Amino acid sequence: MASDAVRQGWIQGGQGWVANQRIFDAAFAPLTAELVQRAGWRQGERVLDVGCGSGTLLEEGLRAGAEMVGVDISPVMVAAAQERVPAARVIEADAETADLLADAPGRPFDAVVSRFGVMFFGDPAAAFANLRRATRPDASMTFVCWRSREENPVFTQGAELLAAALPEPPPRPAPGAPGPTAFADAERLRSLLEEAGWREIGIDPFDFHCDYGVDGSDGVEERLAVILSSSGRTAWEQLQSLVGAERRAELLEAVRADLRAHRVDGVVRVPAAVWLVSARH
Repeated sequence: MASDAVRQGWIQGGQGWVANQRIFDAAFAPLTAELVQRAGWRQGERVLDVGCGSGTLLEEGLRAGAEMVGVDISPVMVAAAQERVPAARVIEADAETADLLADAPGRPFDAVVSRFGVMFFGDPAAAFANLRRATRPDASMTFVCWRSREENPVFTQGAELLAAALPEPPPRPAPGAPGPTAFADAERLRSLLEEAGWREIGIDPFDFHCDYGVDGSDGVEERLAVILSSSGRTAWEQLQSLVGAERRAELLEAVRADLRAHRVDGVVRVPAAVWLVSARH
């Protein structure tokens, strides 16, 4: 199951994601469109969205005529998703261990989908097996997960200035540890899915740019908001007690200056690299 640290992180971090859901949706728009196309939901299908967050895929599924069920460990996310997509069923549970058909009664799921919601399992093979138990024979699973940190400036651009201001750099997670890049190793991911009983596994690279120029802006303030609520959140929280208000203001201006210096055609656009994964029950 998700560790206490992971659970608490999403309880706290979920607030920032919800507050900035419009920015996240805009930045991830190319990826979301590709994921929805590959999932190919049909009218009347019952779909489980794992780590549903604030409800982006729930909304997309309903638009396609699917019956959508979302699951998330963050109560903040669950409340936001239910408010945003009232026609979907949203449950607060750990998808690794929950009896998903008991928590969301109905027929077995025709499809499982996830956008960045599967990388935090304590025991990924057990979690993928649990998801498979909730699906019908020949059901599909389609999800997206990050590749390595080295391939993803989206983790570091701007945020590294906050981390560098700490007395000690934040520890790097061990390869394969629960977290954003848990499945950076495609062969390990394939082995976990096979161990869980999934077949016809496809793991394809997909590269895009997170465009933070929302509503015609240059994206600097939008990217800063994302940094403070995701990749730089932990460092920023630590800095609150380590440095004074003046120094914190200086750091934010330094981040803004760095983002302006890296604009592409006048807008903050940050490269991102993911795996698009498909499998069958």
